[in-house]
Amino acid sequence: MKQLSKRLRKQKEAITREVYSLSEAITLLKELSNTKFIETLEAHVALNIDPKYNDQQLRATLILPKGTGKSLKIGVVTSEDLVEDALSHGADIAGSDSLIEDIMGERIAFDVLIATPDQMPKLARLGKILGPKGLMPSPKSGTVTKDVKTAILEFKKGKLEYRADKTGIVQVPFGKMNFTEDDLCENLSAVYQSIEKNKPTGVKGKYFKTFYICSTMSPSLLLDFNSFKA
Repeated sequence: MKQLSKRLRKQKEAITREVYSLSEAITLLKELSNTKFIETLEAHVALNIDPKYNDQQLRATLILPKGTGKSLKIGVVTSEDLVEDALSHGADIAGSDSLIEDIMGERIAFDVLIATPDQMPKLARLGKILGPKGLMPSPKSGTVTKDVKTAILEFKKGKLEYRADKTGIVQVPFGKMNFTEDDLCENLSAVYQSIEKNKPTGVKGKYFKTFYICSTMSPSLLLDFNSFKA
């Protein structure tokens, strides 16, 4: 059996309860952090859904009120006459055929790819490259749109997409360890509210099963659902 490191043993010893309130968990995670880099905090939410059924699938977007703490590089595929406009509104890279050729060669210099509807037929052949990386534009995620300016601003502000995996678990980053406790609590509450709001129509009975949070290098903490409703 693999032995726990001294650091991880010490962290686990500091977890003295089975369940924590939202604010208590955030406070404890910040106290446990001892890395030389700024850790990301994530929510891992188990839902009572079976995504193999269409009416129990969950895929949605939200804008974290305090941002993600990550500087996103945004690519835009649009017609040549609108490339300069996209760049002027904050796109890091923009183009039409030239950008598509870069993607074909797997030269991907962006974290989010936005496309105007007229360019989607050209992107269809890139599904095998963009799909596995979660970068394929889609109307549901707000990355296929005529309003490129708004889409860029939203993603720069902290918009992110999340979905339930095949086991019904949603994983969502909600900030960085250098955020204030209040900001992390606000972002995490927004995650909870978004998942609740986008409850699939086919859910029967209890929706949420468990809600854990952790940082990049910490054990996970189980949250009390009541603390979101307080």
